[in-house]
Amino acid sequence: MTALSATAGSIPARPERPVTPFASTRVFVGRSIRHSLRDVEALTMAVVLPVMLMLLFTFVFGGALDTGGGYVQYVVPGIILLCAGFGASSTAVDVARDMSDGIVDRFRTMPLRSRGVITGHVVASLFRNLLATGVVIGVALLVGFRPTANLLQWAGALGMVALFILAITWLYAGLGLAAKSPTAASSYGFALLFLPYLSSAFVPTDTMPTWLRWVADNQPITPIIETIRALLFGRDPGSDLWWALGWCGLIIGAAYVWAAWLFRRSAGRR
Repeated sequence: MTALSATAGSIPARPERPVTPFASTRVFVGRSIRHSLRDVEALTMAVVLPVMLMLLFTFVFGGALDTGGGYVQYVVPGIILLCAGFGASSTAVDVARDMSDGIVDRFRTMPLRSRGVITGHVVASLFRNLLATGVVIGVALLVGFRPTANLLQWAGALGMVALFILAITWLYAGLGLAAKSPTAASSYGFALLFLPYLSSAFVPTDTMPTWLRWVADNQPITPIIETIRALLFGRDPGSDLWWALGWCGLIIGAAYVWAAWLFRRSAGRR
């Protein structure tokens, strides 16, 4: 009996396997998606607001802006990007809330990659906003939107939308880390939602004053919208495609580095 006990006591404890970065990120993505599904009001508003704007511009302002009745063909690509901006803006609030309520400090005590909580918010936002984009496109088809793109061009347009969502969501994640509170994060995010109005989303830039046209032509949103608009109507986007890809790549890279630095700095203060 004694010999057996000694033998059993000599068996070394089985070492725990370290949690890989991929496994940590997967856990945080699942956490963020579950939170999104539970927050029905926020998910609904992310879809309802862009749909209401599309109906407003199509049926209220459309007659004055385009007396031929074809304004819906012009405005839908801009509404799609506005939808993505509305949905992604909640990421800033979610990140700021996590950073302020102490949950990230708890994650840091666990054997996982705590920075994955930010990636989780970003990936969940991408899925959530692609779903909202699908709903907006469906409503647009019901009110008269008639794109002429083939399957490959549709894939290119949706890929451009997804890339923009990824870029703007990483930027909002950085704003959430920089903000002192969820309320401040919401205010910062709201300011970015004005960018589509200073682009070719709702009117051609050549109708604007010279100084404003220069701003609209040289900000990131305009080439992205023009690329999506060209692809949806079977046209060659030309140089707009490369400008759109360049802007998205620059925003993703800069926002990711900024967010990582802010997260490390936050860890150093605690």
